Amino acid sequence: MLRTNSKHIINWTMIGLLGLSCYLMLRITFQYMPVQTDVAFLQIKQQYIDIDVWFASFYIHVYTSIFALIAGFTQFSRNILKRNKQLHRSFGYVYIIVVLFISGPASVVMGWYANGGISSRIGFLLLSVLWMFFTAKAFQKARQKNFNAHRNFMIRSYALTLSAISLRAWKYAIVYAFEPGPMDVYRIVAWLGWTGNLLIAEYIIRKRFSGSRSAKNKWYKGSVHSITRSSKTIS
Repeated sequence: MLRTNSKHIINWTMIGLLGLSCYLMLRITFQYMPVQTDVAFLQIKQQYIDIDVWFASFYIHVYTSIFALIAGFTQFSRNILKRNKQLHRSFGYVYIIVVLFISGPASVVMGWYANGGISSRIGFLLLSVLWMFFTAKAFQKARQKNFNAHRNFMIRSYALTLSAISLRAWKYAIVYAFEPGPMDVYRIVAWLGWTGNLLIAEYIIRKRFSGSRSAKNKWYKGSVHSITRSSKTIS
């Protein structure tokens, strides 16, 4: 009974965090509707406004990132995986398309023009490349029916998806606590905004899913035969 209640609390907590994250992402997105050149973050990017590829990439990234946030979250739902594997795969494809072909490439362009000098650029470019790499590996492992590896790479990928939220949380915390200059904050969060997420992801993978054979398969409960058979459409 206690274990069941604990699972319910965890599930509802995760749903609550997703709701909060979506709300924050929507607030960010709505700041840029309709398309403008002098609002919010764009106020400190005026030197790049006339670069068409950057301006287009910025709005592509802003408008599509929330789809990665929502679609990625569904990949960790045991209920969806057990009861509706087709829905799991459909949302998975949405996530892959957004990260690999839309928002991910746009974030590479944005990282190339990041404020704060070479340190910030390297930080954001590395974030973008790893985001796409982990997502591509997750897709590859799913096609190979290596579901443990698929799960682990999805955890890493989604941890980087959540950097959209953690980056801003760190920014507000650092400004409130230390009041550094704007570019100093930018250089710090260019790394801190995602490396912490990745460390937590690795901890979850190693702590929760390493060890016994049953623990490794915990995420994908149920019959391995059933999962493999239903996943043939991925191939």
